[in-house]
Amino acid sequence: MNLYQEVFEKNKAWIERQKATDADFFQHLSEGQSPEVLYIGCSDSRVTAEDMTGMKPGEMFVHRNIANLVPNNDNNSASVIEYAIGHLNVKHVVVCGHYFCGGVKAAMQAQDLGILNPWLRNIRDVFRLHSKELNAIEDEDARYNRLVELNVEEQCINVIKTAIFQKHYNADNTPTIHGWVFDIKTGKLIDLNFNYEEKLKSIQEIYNLGK
Repeated sequence: MNLYQEVFEKNKAWIERQKATDADFFQHLSEGQSPEVLYIGCSDSRVTAEDMTGMKPGEMFVHRNIANLVPNNDNNSASVIEYAIGHLNVKHVVVCGHYFCGGVKAAMQAQDLGILNPWLRNIRDVFRLHSKELNAIEDEDARYNRLVELNVEEQCINVIKTAIFQKHYNADNTPTIHGWVFDIKTGKLIDLNFNYEEKLKSIQEIYNLGK
């Protein structure tokens, strides 16, 4: 059996496992969703959101792209954020990066990557903003990993800049924003303790869209 055929066999086994614990599982699933978490993560095949968080179907709204970016002019991620906050009323927004991220590393290579260039430029801008700190780190792997963390924080800020976030937050102090990093070598999720309230105050002088 090849890998493609194996997917459908595994799907059948998954269906049976779900029915064994809850006969009405798929009926409940078809009735709608009310996730409390919007998860914005990397497309890397090693970083599967539900597996590493233990979340069940219906508990987390997931958006993934290369290097977990929330670019200011990206309608894809903007639409996800608008829908998750404005219609699903999620209580938490998580931006999760991971150490040894190929997208982050590719962004720092001096080479033409074709259509990836404008996308990865978002990460290069993060490096530019924090170049003094990053250039002071001599170990290359440590520098890349710190850039992963800083990239997560900058994407959290990009979420805060959106009108839908500011309007909802001004109305009822939700959702809260969290920056995480997944350590592939250990399997641990690391909370960067992103202080979104402090960041919101600092950027609203320019990005005050919630009135």
